[in-house]
Amino acid sequence: MSDHYQVPETPAQENISFELNGAAVTRSVPAAGTLLDILRESGQITSARPGCRVGRCGACQVLLDGRAVPSCLVMSWQLPGHYVQTVEGLNKDPDFLAVRDALASESALQCGYCTPGFAVSLVSGIRQRRQGSTADLTESVAGNLCRCTGYGGIRRAIDQLSAPGCPDESDDRSALLSEKQ
Repeated sequence: MSDHYQVPETPAQENISFELNGAAVTRSVPAAGTLLDILRESGQITSARPGCRVGRCGACQVLLDGRAVPSCLVMSWQLPGHYVQTVEGLNKDPDFLAVRDALASESALQCGYCTPGFAVSLVSGIRQRRQGSTADLTESVAGNLCRCTGYGGIRRAIDQLSAPGCPDESDDRSALLSEKQ
């Protein structure tokens, strides 16, 4: 009998299943991998972008069960049974289209690296908001950083999204959202 405790070996790979942009996905992934790593390694998802890798920049934001989260902080073992949406899966979503149009019309972003993260955060903000105020949407992007544009255009886009007549919980998307959550 040894006096030393032996740490059990962790499997190098594990099979996980989750839903990604409306499709069931089963992958063999590194046991210590993150959702960001899984998305980027597939080659099909490029909108979640590596930035800080510690959850502070927002470049890798995705929707996890309808809420914006930094994919660099979601471990592979946390994914089974969850629904992940990226910008690639939002391209026909009315909330995303409103966000995309507002950001574009206000020239809100320059290089584009952080754009998907801002868009995902704003979509989540629109879906989660109760009163739809500018403050609510501003809070939804509090974890997103843009290093090249400044925030004037982003603030104007938020003002546009907060205006009466913009997407809210009262329109026909409520049925679609309840299906995915």
